[in-house]
Amino acid sequence: MYFEQFYLSCLAHASYMIGSDGIAVVVDPQRDVEIYIEEAARQGLQIAHVLETHLHADFVSGHRELAARTGATIHVGARAGAKFPHRAVTEGDEIRFGHGVLRFLETPGHTLESICVLVTDLERGPEPWAVLTGDTLFIGDVGRPDLSPDHTPQELAGLLYDSLHRKLLSLPDNVEVYPAHGAGSLCGRNISPERRSTIGKERAFNYALQKMSRDEFMRLLTAELPDRPGYFALDAEINRAGAVPLGELPALAALSSDEVGRKQDGGAVVLDTRPAAQFGAGHIPGAVHIALSGQYASWAATLLGLDRLIVLVAEDPERLAESRMRLARVGMEKVVGYLDGGILAWERAGWPLAHVPQISVLDLYQQLCDQPNTVQVVDVRRPMEWEAGHVEQAMLKPLNKLALADGQVSAVVLADLDPTKLLAVHCKSGYRSSIACSLFERAGFRQVMNVVGGFDAWQAQKLPVTLPERVGSGATRLKKTCAN
Repeated sequence: MYFEQFYLSCLAHASYMIGSDGIAVVVDPQRDVEIYIEEAARQGLQIAHVLETHLHADFVSGHRELAARTGATIHVGARAGAKFPHRAVTEGDEIRFGHGVLRFLETPGHTLESICVLVTDLERGPEPWAVLTGDTLFIGDVGRPDLSPDHTPQELAGLLYDSLHRKLLSLPDNVEVYPAHGAGSLCGRNISPERRSTIGKERAFNYALQKMSRDEFMRLLTAELPDRPGYFALDAEINRAGAVPLGELPALAALSSDEVGRKQDGGAVVLDTRPAAQFGAGHIPGAVHIALSGQYASWAATLLGLDRLIVLVAEDPERLAESRMRLARVGMEKVVGYLDGGILAWERAGWPLAHVPQISVLDLYQQLCDQPNTVQVVDVRRPMEWEAGHVEQAMLKPLNKLALADGQVSAVVLADLDPTKLLAVHCKSGYRSSIACSLFERAGFRQVMNVVGGFDAWQAQKLPVTLPERVGSGATRLKKTCAN
């Protein structure tokens, strides 16, 4: 049996191809499906089946385009309410091809329609050797239970407990586990960077599978749920209907500097995808910066939404094409064009440039010591990161809270910040803080600095950190005296 995992790092998304005797099955495909068609041709396989473990909320699937291009049948859980031609599968249904057998388990919890797929290779033996767990079971975690518009997180968590204990944990310990996501996915909160595991390992080490009652599991899973990005519900609906083929998206228009200015005045967002240093050195005033490295598309969808008109700024045609593709993978299709000639063309046309200075952690620390009332420090990491240690003078403003509403950051989020004072922004390493700097600048802050290296650099220099250490009912702080 042929078995291959395809891992898309920018979305922490795993898809799979399984083949036997000339027939292939693709599970949870990404939107750009050419990789599966090319791999099937290399392996001498014909893609006959496409499976969806559930209606994904964090990316747009290529199931409909892949089926149209190959003639494959799409299989999806019966409770999905899918609006495209498909086979609705229920508990115990099977697909047989050559020596391969795929048997479906209904495993509601992450979503109502979630399914897992037992994989049997009859050349190995009659019992399943692997299970594709979708977003039901991750390596080190389980799926978040808050994605249903009709069921409470508590109700879904209860269903997930039943699915895990009655279905997946009844499998032998040696059955291999292959989920749909890895570390960094927004569909879990403690996912391991490992790409595969076994039922035995998860039974032993996964925090959510330790011995506890159903009620305890429900409380554990629904306590302090991370914010759900607004685009999740929209992506699920796109997947319920099936996305349009990528080839049907209009070609990007090359826009002059004057045209970009007019588009921006009309409400379009200029999305600058260059590295942080290049953006800081000079960019279009009011542009939103999200570097193409990292979780570019997830942050773009979280902060901008799916319906905003976008004008791209990129270093070269290759990165421009990649930017557009990665946005399409999360359902951002309203990209109206790009700045022809890049920032150099903008500057040569006589348009103004804005700048975000970069500050080292040592310089920031010295300024906090010498002039503590002149600088505001903003930490844009997640609350769990903050609680593990933070700069004492910092204010927590998680990046996802800076999402644009009607083109601007919420005034409530900005209420305790002084736009006339210097604003030093940091995250863990510098990626998120550069995004936040662009949003603060867009909101009217004119003295914004990006802290190079972020909290990692702060700790590497052994600068003072506030740590919540439990002492009775209070906490202690680790500090050191400012240098003279």
